[in-house]
Formats: sequence, C-alpha cells, structure tokens
Amino acid sequence: MNYGSKRTVVGAHYGIRDWLAQRVTAALMVLFTIVVLAQLIFAQGEIGYELWAGIFAAQWMKFVTFGVIIALVWHVWVGVRDVWMDYVQSVGLRLTLQVFTIVWLVGCAGWAFQVLWRL
Repeated sequence: MNYGSKRTVVGAHYGIRDWLAQRVTAALMVLFTIVVLAQLIFAQGEIGYELWAGIFAAQWMKFVTFGVIIALVWHVWVGVRDVWMDYVQSVGLRLTLQVFTIVWLVGCAGWAFQVLWRL
C-alpha cells in the first residue's frame, strides 16, 4: 500500500489557477472602468464623439484597452468553459460549443484590435 505524497491525483487541475485568473482579470476590468469613468467625470465640455475619441487617441490607452480586452476574453473563456464542462454531458456537443466559443472570442478580440487601430 502506498499512501501519502505518492498518491496520484486525477482531474483537470484548473482549480486555483482559474479562480485566480477570474479574480485578476475582474480586478483589471474594474480598474480600467474606474479610469475611463474618471476621465469622463473630470472632462470639460459635452460628452460626445470628440471626448471618446480623445480618451482613446493616445497609443498607451489603446494598448491598455486592448490588454483589458484580452483580460475580458480570458475571463469569459474561463467562465463559459466551466459552464460547458459542468452542464453539457455530451462530449461531442461540449467540444463543439468550446470550439465555437474560442472562435467567437478570438473574432471579438480581432474586431476590437481593428476598432482600436482603425485597420
């Protein structure tokens, strides 16, 4: 009999890594939201296209925004993947839904890149 540290543990081992990823990405999104809201609150004049374009005109803001979009994509992937793994019993359907989710999220990130850099 072999007990203790040599015991083999099976499973996906996502636990703490995904829990931490959800918290870190959520914190990044909250900080970004606070920064954008602060810029809107302390802005002079009318809130319109010019103000929004001005906020996102700086190159550093584009990079920060895209970083937050990547964090959002990761946050969504972890959450949706867990829903598919928990509630979809058919392996084929679950794989199909996961692939569709990945394609959709990559497409959304690509679209966000195009919007930010006007490609």
